[in-house]
Amino acid sequence: MHSSALQQLATELQPLGGNVPELAAQYWQYYRLPAPQAGALQVLLGRAEVGPYQVAMQAWLPQGRPAQGSLLLLHGYYDHMGLYGHLQRWALGHDLAVLACDLPGHGLSSGARASIQDFHFYQLTLQQLLAQAELLDLPKPWHVMGQSTGAGIVLDFLLHREAPSALGKIMLLAPLVRPVAWNMSRLSYHLLRPFVDSIPRRYANNSGDTAFLDFVRVGDPLQPQILPVDWVGALARWIPRMEAAPNSTHPLIIVQGDQDMTVDWRHNLKVLGQKFHQPTVLTVPGAGHHLANETEALRQLYLAFLSEQLQR
Repeated sequence: MHSSALQQLATELQPLGGNVPELAAQYWQYYRLPAPQAGALQVLLGRAEVGPYQVAMQAWLPQGRPAQGSLLLLHGYYDHMGLYGHLQRWALGHDLAVLACDLPGHGLSSGARASIQDFHFYQLTLQQLLAQAELLDLPKPWHVMGQSTGAGIVLDFLLHREAPSALGKIMLLAPLVRPVAWNMSRLSYHLLRPFVDSIPRRYANNSGDTAFLDFVRVGDPLQPQILPVDWVGALARWIPRMEAAPNSTHPLIIVQGDQDMTVDWRHNLKVLGQKFHQPTVLTVPGAGHHLANETEALRQLYLAFLSEQLQR
């Protein structure tokens, strides 16, 4: 799918729940997302306002059978809803409705690519996602799943706000608290900030699925090609705020790969073990950072674990 068609699709989005643009069919097919099925699945694709941003949102609503709840899904940095078909299908297989969004600056949402002035706007995005779940009257409980930065957004919410009673299981994949080599990255940020707005993106081998890695590098028109300095600055302000936050009693389910070279996962698990009461943690041997798109064998391993957790 050409980037021009995706740009047109983004401009044609109406408020979520309104008419779905015709180009949506091409979008679903290109990214191999669950598509509407008469009498079985309704799919909504639209937008919602989040501060200065138009945030793309998407809902998958099972039809013809009672839903067992819903899954609210938040993607990671550089990602978008189109890359999360595996998790969407897993949730639908458990008779869950699914609601997801593209973060500001990502996917079909507006905003400077891969940039943010402050992580506060990510909190506003999650709050809008919860508001849309209410407007759509999504079946409860509302389970929440976040990958990497998406998981960090969920953690920020739980540490600084009272969780709605509708929330069910909180499932975090490779959660962000600090990235790998953060002290060096922070030093680089302070050195570069006076001189450049961004640096070229360096693609990482963050999954064992080579077809996924190839698609992200050459086949996905929605991939940003830069690392904006503003985003690193926002991260630098967010990390100490998170690590100084008061503790929470909300239960967590964490899945973490032991070959993750993107987040400082040992440090992160230690911090989360202190902030939350006895999180349930699955460490996946051989798994990298992008758990949402790891190899099928590794995905099936941790998804089986999450399926068990849903029943508890």
